[in-house]
Formats: sequence, structure tokens, C-alpha cells
Amino acid sequence: MAKNIQSVRGMNDLLPEQSSDWQYIESHLRQVVAAYGYSEIRTPIVEMTELFKRSIGEVTDIVEKEMYTFADRNGDSLTLRPEGTASCVRAAMQNGLLHNQTQRLWYMGPMFRHERPQRGRYRQFHQIGVETFGFDGPDIDAELIFMSARLLKRLGLSEFTTLQINSLGSQETRKAYRDILVAYLNEHRELLDEDSLRRIDSNPLRILDSKNPVMQAMIQGAPKLVEHLDTESKEHFDTLCATLDNAGIQYQINPCLVRGLDYYCKTVFEWVTDKLGAQGTVCAGGRFDGLVEQLGGKPTYASGFAAGIERLVELLKEVNNSPQSDDVDVYLLMAGDNAQATGSRLAEQLRDHCSQLRLVSNCGGGSFKSQMKRADKSGASVALILGDDEIEQGVVTVKYLRAEQDQHQVAVEALPALIDELLEMRSLRE
Repeated sequence: MAKNIQSVRGMNDLLPEQSSDWQYIESHLRQVVAAYGYSEIRTPIVEMTELFKRSIGEVTDIVEKEMYTFADRNGDSLTLRPEGTASCVRAAMQNGLLHNQTQRLWYMGPMFRHERPQRGRYRQFHQIGVETFGFDGPDIDAELIFMSARLLKRLGLSEFTTLQINSLGSQETRKAYRDILVAYLNEHRELLDEDSLRRIDSNPLRILDSKNPVMQAMIQGAPKLVEHLDTESKEHFDTLCATLDNAGIQYQINPCLVRGLDYYCKTVFEWVTDKLGAQGTVCAGGRFDGLVEQLGGKPTYASGFAAGIERLVELLKEVNNSPQSDDVDVYLLMAGDNAQATGSRLAEQLRDHCSQLRLVSNCGGGSFKSQMKRADKSGASVALILGDDEIEQGVVTVKYLRAEQDQHQVAVEALPALIDELLEMRSLRE
């Protein structure tokens, strides 16, 4: 017997009983981005490898160890996208969206990184992302934080997340600070782990983001970038903080927050939780003013954020805030050939009456008892029963499956009113 083929490790199936959580998050995201006037963009999941090397940085973990890269039949080096920002920038540049324009864009889809699979971190994972172009002030940074805060509030996750912010300053500021930091780290080389020793010359700021408990005291004692900001970056950050204060957004300034990608500058932020163990960041972003130029375009102000859908789902479950599954409203039982023909027409008429109705028609025949078992298993609130007697009398028998109400018959022409009543009750429950 042939061996069953399994899914790739770290690339998971999304089963029907799990999809309601995802739809819940996606629905709220669409409503939030629409409320702020953002437009959707969709990009390919495969890009030229050079796009990510030039944007993310060749000395990052993503490029060095985690990308799914392969040569196609033409010899081109292609990569499954490990994150969404670079693809969004490439698409905006290629399609002329940045020339003398401002843009507010959002996207959603799968990303790929070859990591050790664990809770909240998978090899195929899904992100929702928001990117803006052409806005230079801290007002757009504040808007992004407002949006992310609103999304978390709508999902019922506000009380379980904390906003952390920092400023990375300008490229020039970071270069000067880098020398100060490297000198400090060299003084404490004996405390650095293997990854940090590797990064000290290539990407020393990432050492500040290390979770190694042995290094935490040393990291906390390191010189703070926020204390070495240039005047313009400091004014930008101070204005952002004042805007958040005025809007009642609570936050913590985390001087060790640097983000893992090379393209960030000035504002960076993360929404973190203590409910998911090591994978505590559920939403993060900041400014990347130099990225468009880095990829061959004209200097363009840019900022954005992304959130991992898997982590949001995990957090919803952890705090017992998962939505109710999308059970059907009505299950239509049909006994006999006449009932099958009449019932199919009736089901379509009811769906025409209300596009929000979730109605399942029995298919595949079966005895009345077996059909009732299917109706109960479907989660429907009501079973509509149609047989020869009902057809002759022009009625449908109504049986309530989740409530203590008597079974009764309703004239066919009165069914739309009954459906309206059922959906109003569903709306009140939700």
C-alpha cells in the first residue's frame, strides 16, 4: 500500500471548524482599513530573490537562513516572499503608484520562512499588512498606531496587548550610534552568545533585541539610541508621543526595540502580549523612508505595519474570545420525489429573499430519521420539513432544534417573515 502523503512540516491545513476565527479577523480588518480610506493591493507570492536581499538586508536571519529560494528553469533566482513590505514597494514602483502621489495600501496573504515550527511561528504563515507612501510627518505614524489599536479593540484584544514604541533616528544617527554600541558590546564580549558575536560587526542593533536571559542585564545597560537622536528625529518622536497622549493611547517607550529588518528608520512600534510565550509580538511596524530609493526608486517617505493572523487567532483562543462558529440557520428536510423538486425551488426562493440566510438543503436522500440527524449535526437553529402532506396543504413544518418551542406548520407564503424573525434573533445573539 502506498504511503499517505503528509503536508510539509510547518505548513498547516486550515480546517472548516477553524475558519470562523480567520474570517472574524479578516472581516474586522476589512472594516478598519475601509474606515481609514485604505485600498487593497495583491502581489505574487514569488519574487526575484534580489528584492529581499536588497530590502531586508543580507546579514539578517531571514536572508541568511530562512528564505525559500530556488532557481527556475530560466536560471533566475526566485524566493517565496518572507514578508509583504518589499513586495508592496516593488509593485507600487513598477506600476507607477508613487510618482507625485500619496498612497494608503493594505494586503493580506501567505508568507514563507524556513524556521523551526512552534506555536505562533510557522513556515507558511499569514499576515495582514498596511503600507503608506508619501507622508513625511509623525501624523501618519500615529494613524497607523490608531488603526492597529482599533483593530485589536474590535477583536476584543486591547486589554491583553501593550504598545511599545521607539525611534531609530536617521541613517546618519544610526551610523554614529552603531560605533558607540559596538564599543560597548566589545567591552562585554564575554557575555555575548554565538548569534550576537556573529552580529557585532554586521548588524549590532539586532543584539539589543536578543531574548537570551543571560544577556538582559548587559543589554539594559547599553547606550540608548533614543538618547543620541538627531534634532529632526527627536522632534518627530516627541510629536508622535504627544499625539498618542492626546488621543488617550497608552504606550511604553522601549529603547531596545529595533525591529528585525534593516529598512526601518525613525518610528518603530510593536503590540506585544504575555499570553503567547516567546512569540509575544502580534502586530508591529514603523517607518522605512529609505526603502524605495534602496530598491531603485526616488526618495519616498513610507511607513506601515503588519500583523500575523495565526498569532491573533492563538490570542483569541488564549483569552477565550473566539467568535461563535458560523452554524447554519435553517436545514431543509425533504421526503419524497415531489418534495425534492419543490424543496429545491423553495430553498432558492428563501435565499433570494435574504442573502444573509445560511440554509442547507438535504442532499443524498435518506430516511426522515437520518435527515434529522444531519440537521442536528449542522448546528441549524430550525429544521424545515417538507413532505407530501405539506405540499398538498401548501405548508412547511417548522421544528426548533435549539430552543424549547413547539413544532408547528407555516404557510409557504409566510416563510419569508419567519426567516426574517430567525435572522433578527441571530443578530441579537451575535
